[in-house]
Amino acid sequence: MVKVTVYVEGGGQEGKLQSKCRRGFCEFFSKAGLSGHLPEIRACGGRDDTLQRFRIALRQASLDEIPLLLVDSEREVRSDSSAWEHLSARDGWERPRDARDDQAHLMVQCMDAWFLADRTQVEKFFGAGFRRNALANRTDIENIPKDDVLSQLESASRNSQKGSYHKGRHSFDLLAQIDPNRVIQYSPYARRLFDTLRFLLVD
Repeated sequence: MVKVTVYVEGGGQEGKLQSKCRRGFCEFFSKAGLSGHLPEIRACGGRDDTLQRFRIALRQASLDEIPLLLVDSEREVRSDSSAWEHLSARDGWERPRDARDDQAHLMVQCMDAWFLADRTQVEKFFGAGFRRNALANRTDIENIPKDDVLSQLESASRNSQKGSYHKGRHSFDLLAQIDPNRVIQYSPYARRLFDTLRFLLVD
């Protein structure tokens, strides 16, 4: 049985927030049909720390252990670029010698963009006072700039029961509640991530 560990950007340096990050991703993956075949989630904080922990895991992995890297793309990904090529161009990250193409994955342009795929659940999460029409009614969520995604979420939720959207305070709880199938439908890079997980863990 293959053991897959996903090294995720996010969760900061606090244990409580890292736990919320792990729970959010576990619930998100479980809802997509990976229940019983879930990868282990490692919340790594910042981008550079995430890459470093992935590199260490890659060097130390046994034959039945597969680490995956999952980070925000931070900007639009060119259609002719792979994940590793994007990370090289944007961050100057060199692909580790032993890393395969399917071991680097991107949240385009940020994890928060996934929420725009399920506006109904976002509205339900924030409750009364949420302005759904402040969110872009678009299916091409990967083409929405990161700053626009965050400003839309903040604007829509400003007068809601939970208050204005805050990445640490709300993001992982919200991740646990949205429909991953809608995210897969509107985000090609999310679909690629789930296809990889299903191939490694289920098929």
